[in-house]
Amino acid sequence: MRRLPPRRGLPLPGGLPQRDPAGHKGSFGTVIGVAGSAGMLGAAILVARGALRAGAGLMRAALPAELMAPFTVAVPAATTIDRDAMRNGFCEGAAAVVCGPGLPPSDACALVSAIAAQSEAPLVLDAGALEVATVEVSSAERRVLTPHPGEAGRLLGCATRDVQADREAAVRGLVDRFGGVVLLKGAGTLVCDGERLYENDTGNAGMGTGGTGDVLAGVIGAFLAQGMAPFEAACFAAHVHGAAGDLVASRLSEAGLCAEDLPLAIAEVLGR
Repeated sequence: MRRLPPRRGLPLPGGLPQRDPAGHKGSFGTVIGVAGSAGMLGAAILVARGALRAGAGLMRAALPAELMAPFTVAVPAATTIDRDAMRNGFCEGAAAVVCGPGLPPSDACALVSAIAAQSEAPLVLDAGALEVATVEVSSAERRVLTPHPGEAGRLLGCATRDVQADREAAVRGLVDRFGGVVLLKGAGTLVCDGERLYENDTGNAGMGTGGTGDVLAGVIGAFLAQGMAPFEAACFAAHVHGAAGDLVASRLSEAGLCAEDLPLAIAEVLGR
């Protein structure tokens, strides 16, 4: 496996495709966010804001009916789908699907199975959906898993401290076991596809706060929807997400950084 050197600056090789000046919202991909539950609607909101600020043309959140109205107030640029009433159709038109943030594993299992049955779009599995990473999803090559060290340990059957002691071995082990692309979050985020390994060098300790991973999942989904391959989308998203965190920390502080600060900073980073 070839280890790519850390990089700073944009774009990374295979970066975001140039936007067509004559394009419209349908030109830049639809992200379906299968995220959020009672008490965790914020996860779906952060996924959606991350995807929209990373350039997705359309964002649709598949939610329980009772959460659709408050979501729309928080993210008026996105639309909603009743994921319970439309269990067999909520991924229609998806260029990429993000599943898991704010979902209990018991719900995620059925939802990932439904996604696999109705869509061949690239799939980002995060949070609750990681527990069902073994579910077949069209092709493992289209799948991006985004565990933090604790989740990686559960998937590998080892302690978090073992993951942190040898992060490279952990990310390689996850790819060997589950296939596709794995993004192991944390200081020095690693992205691996079984052949290539990328170590990110942006970001700071202030990003160790709830919700930042939800934003990252949305950004990966947006880059996939715009035509990037899974490995490149994950690498580019890690870089941009971390750079946005650095921008926020420089203006505010690491200690005061919140996940909701990141989406607008992501838009700014992409304009540099």
